[in-house]
Amino acid sequence: MVAVPVQAGRDGSGKPVAHDAGAGHDVPVELPALTVTARQGVERAKDIPFGLSVISGRELEVRHLLTLDDALRSMPDVNVNSNGGPNSANVMIRGVGSLNAVSMDDGSVALNVDGVTMSMRNMSLGTLDIERVEVLKGPQGTLFGGNSLAGAVNVTTRRPTREMEGHVRVEYGQERQHLEEAVISGPLSGQLSGRFAIRNTGSDLWVDNTQTGQPLSKPGDLAFRGSLLWDVTAGTSALLIAERQQIRRSPSLTILRPYGEPPKLDFTPNLFDDDKKTMARYSLELNHDLGASRITSITAYTTTDFFTVGGYDRRIMQALMGGTPEASVKEDSSAQRGVSEDLRWSSLPGAPLFWVAGLNLSHADRHFDTYYMPGYRQDRRYRVRSSAVYGEATYPLTDALKLTGGLRQSWDRKSYDATYTQGSSSGDNRELDDHYTTGRVALSYALTPASNLYVVLSRGYQSGGFSDYSATVAGGEPYKPARSNTAELGFKTESADRRFSLNAALFATRVRDAHLLGYDYKTYSTNTVNADSDSKGVELEGYWRFGDGFELSGGLSVIDATITSDALGVSGGDVRAGNRTPDVPRWGGNLALSYRKPLPSFLGLPSPAVNARLGYQYVGARPADPQNHFDLGSYRRVDLRVGLTAGNAEIYLYGNNLLDEQYDLYGYYNNATATFGSPVRGRTAGIGLNYHF
Repeated sequence: MVAVPVQAGRDGSGKPVAHDAGAGHDVPVELPALTVTARQGVERAKDIPFGLSVISGRELEVRHLLTLDDALRSMPDVNVNSNGGPNSANVMIRGVGSLNAVSMDDGSVALNVDGVTMSMRNMSLGTLDIERVEVLKGPQGTLFGGNSLAGAVNVTTRRPTREMEGHVRVEYGQERQHLEEAVISGPLSGQLSGRFAIRNTGSDLWVDNTQTGQPLSKPGDLAFRGSLLWDVTAGTSALLIAERQQIRRSPSLTILRPYGEPPKLDFTPNLFDDDKKTMARYSLELNHDLGASRITSITAYTTTDFFTVGGYDRRIMQALMGGTPEASVKEDSSAQRGVSEDLRWSSLPGAPLFWVAGLNLSHADRHFDTYYMPGYRQDRRYRVRSSAVYGEATYPLTDALKLTGGLRQSWDRKSYDATYTQGSSSGDNRELDDHYTTGRVALSYALTPASNLYVVLSRGYQSGGFSDYSATVAGGEPYKPARSNTAELGFKTESADRRFSLNAALFATRVRDAHLLGYDYKTYSTNTVNADSDSKGVELEGYWRFGDGFELSGGLSVIDATITSDALGVSGGDVRAGNRTPDVPRWGGNLALSYRKPLPSFLGLPSPAVNARLGYQYVGARPADPQNHFDLGSYRRVDLRVGLTAGNAEIYLYGNNLLDEQYDLYGYYNNATATFGSPVRGRTAGIGLNYHF
């Protein structure tokens, strides 16, 4: 399924393009086909035989989606459970995912950036200078590995150009929200091009400190990316990328419900000043064409480091214990280093027969340490070594009928080494080996040159491992892997002039041994409990550019997701078969009206035009936890952006969450008198200026 492509009146980088101002209409042009790299090769989105949504870089900017987390939340069939911090996102697609993520490696949605696998807990990555974000629906184990049981997020950043281009963008809004961004790209020599992008953002947190009456912290985010593209020969190229992002003073939020206006936490002032998360990626992509095929090598080194303070404030502790207790505070720190190599052989873009085969190797070392108080801490070390061979091909059986088949064989070896200190010390050391097969088979039929009908059966896998929350030797037992089987029937169509598109899909997924965080009352330790789940539903998505500068776009999802087996000993209480899957609403949808219209010249402005977008999103009520203790309420979100372009410049106003709804990012039940959660930022507005050259 494909979301709204690049907005009319702008190219992929957001630079203005020509219009017929005299006629008052866009010049009739052949809009380019939307291409994606969902299968590690360039293809038209409508030819992909499974559900797919795409958000272009221009859409990310217009909709003020500054992180991948924000982008995923904007989709009706994607749900994100997060406590507001940069290291907590648990993503579910079509009602499928970890019921509780029990480690940084425990995810059902793979994250791939420019062909490099990143930790799924890095969904807080910013959307700096991105070409597009592809959300691939259903198991994607064939090409993206074991932790793509629910789907994958495939991010493509903008590459260096052979023409000099760039832009400068600044914003300022309520609660001291600010953004400063600059991009420059162009040739450095006859064969070498370069690109550099940088963005700095910050604001006051929307939660106050009870003790000071001031914002609890002032989060900030600084990101940059540099890339060099060397066109060695006509069929050989090398792309080197170095990027880094650091998120500062962005605490995880656990707040007693109801939140109040404004929401407040009772912590020692400046407690979160040292909170920091740093993510970096260094990759080298080599491409060499062999005439009728292409060899690609992507070698990468990635790092993720964080330090965060969290826990329960005084208000929560009072609700739990009575009296006037102190806040319960802990510190978590982690550092991860990973190297990977993906070597593949594939067909060339546009070839009548699509195929790809490859080898993937990766190695990651990580520590995750928790400090509660003097003499009480856990120090844990993790190592993951993985290798895989994979392949997928689409073969034309007739002029209209195509068969797709894909298979991946993976081998994982994981180790865990921990020291638990509670007055005295004890150690734990374990290993596990796992090998598994994932894949899919699909048939697609071209009803017309512009319309495809497809059916796909997929098998997904979510690797087993070791919990991040083990506090004793008894809690170090590895958790079991999860498995899924999915069936999907879909339809994709777009008009010949690509001014209309509609996609629909019916899907059903059965998951075995999804992961839940448990607690063993006999040993006072956390563990991982497994439960089965089913999800089925329907989704629609499309757009219509109906003339005179107007474009209507939207999406709808209806999902029935339930837990189908009992799970005893789960943290927060036993889970019963028949409970609804947490964080998954039955109904979700969005609708947007965009408008671009050339204006008569005034004030000497060159080629003035108005550019506006009004967006509406509805998310239905959904259970807060697997026990279904309580529901998080439904909400509606309205966002607006109105801009005036003149030549290469644009000035715009934006308003986010205009209805000022205080909806939940997540919810947690502790006892009959205390529920916790984290509210989203309320209504804000701001002004921005963008200049392209």
